[in-house]
Amino acid sequence: MARTVSPEVRRSTVRGLVAAGGLGGLILVGSRNLSHFDAALVAYTFAILFATFGLTYRYSMWLSRPPTALYWRRGWQAFWRRGARVQNARFWLWRVAKDVLANRFIVRRDRLRGWTHLLIMWGCLLAVAITFPLVFGWLHFSPVAGDLALYEAVVFGFPAFRFPHASAVGFFLFHGLVWASLLVIAGVMLAMRRRMREEGAVAVQRFAEDFMPLILLFTVSVTGLMLTASYTWMKGFGYTFISIVHAVTVIATFIWLPFGKFFHIFQRPAQLGVGFYKDRGRVEEPAHCRRCGHAFSSRMHVLDLIEVERQLGYRYELAQDPAEHYQWVCPPCRRAAFATAQGLLWQNRRGGAPLAHAGQPLPMPVHVNRGLGEGPLGAEDSENFHP
Repeated sequence: MARTVSPEVRRSTVRGLVAAGGLGGLILVGSRNLSHFDAALVAYTFAILFATFGLTYRYSMWLSRPPTALYWRRGWQAFWRRGARVQNARFWLWRVAKDVLANRFIVRRDRLRGWTHLLIMWGCLLAVAITFPLVFGWLHFSPVAGDLALYEAVVFGFPAFRFPHASAVGFFLFHGLVWASLLVIAGVMLAMRRRMREEGAVAVQRFAEDFMPLILLFTVSVTGLMLTASYTWMKGFGYTFISIVHAVTVIATFIWLPFGKFFHIFQRPAQLGVGFYKDRGRVEEPAHCRRCGHAFSSRMHVLDLIEVERQLGYRYELAQDPAEHYQWVCPPCRRAAFATAQGLLWQNRRGGAPLAHAGQPLPMPVHVNRGLGEGPLGAEDSENFHP
C-alpha cells in the first residue's frame, strides 16, 4: 500500500528545491555563466546546494509545527503592528546586535561559554564570507595588466578595488581563512574543555549531537592551516593529500548541516520574533488567574497556548470548574491545587473533614524558602519566575 505524503512534506520539498535552484541560478549569473567558476571546486558547490535544500526543507518542516507556526505568525504580526513599526525596526537592529552578533544571552549565563560561542561563530562567519563567493565564482582576484604588483578584486564580474599584493590589505585578504581557522580552533578547544570537565554537560551530551560538530570544525580548520603551511613553508610537500582530506571534511560538514546540531544556527534568528511577541503581550490585556485573581501572563499568550494544545490533541479543560481551563490558572496556584487535591484524597481516605469549603477565598501561595542564590536573572526571568 502506497504511503501518503503529507502536505507539509510536499511544501517543504518544493521550498527546498526552489532555494537550491535559486542559489544555482545565482551561481550562474554571478560567475558570468561559469566563466569565473573553478571546476576544481565543483564538489564544494554541490555540497552547499545539498545543504541549502536540506536546511530549507527542515526549516520549513520546523515552521509547520503548531507551536512554531503560531510564534512565527504572531511575531510578524507584532513586528508589523501599526504605530510601532519604527520602534520595532530599532529594536530589531538592537536585538540582532545584542543577541545574534554579540551572543549576550549566552555571555550572561557564563562568560567562558559566551567566548566559546563568539569564537566559533565569528570564525565560521568569516570563513563563509570568504569561501562562498570564491567557490561560487562571485569573487576572484586577478593581476592588473601593466602593473603586476597590483591585484584587482572582481565581484560578480565587475572590478571592485585594487591593492598591492605585498600590502597589509593583501596580507589580511589572502590569509583571511587562516584567521578564521585560528578563531574556530580556539572556540572548539574551549567547547571541548567544557564537554570534558563540567558535570552538567557531561551528563546530557551525545557524540552525534555534541562531539561530531566540534570534530568536523576542528578538522576543517586544522587541514586548512596545514594547506597554508604546505605551500608557504614546505614547498608544497603533501599538498595533494592534505587538500583531499580538507575537501572531504568540508563536504562532510556541509552535508551534516541540516541533520545535526548546526541546524540551531539557522533557528536562532527566529527567536527575535519571540521577543516582539512578548513585547506585545506586555502592553496588551493581561491574563488573571481564575483562582487567586493575580495577573500572571498576557491574555493573548494564554489563548494561544489553548489553541496550540488543541491542535496537538491535548485538552486540559476543567469540567465543572470556574477556571474552565488549566491554562487560566497561574503556576503557583497549579502547584497549590495539586497539593490540595493530594490533601483531600488523604483526608477522604482517613474519613476526616475537607480542607477547603466552596466560596472560601483562595490567596495565591507564596514560596517561603527560595534558597540561597536562587531567583530571577533579569527582567524577563523575573516575569517568568514563579516560586
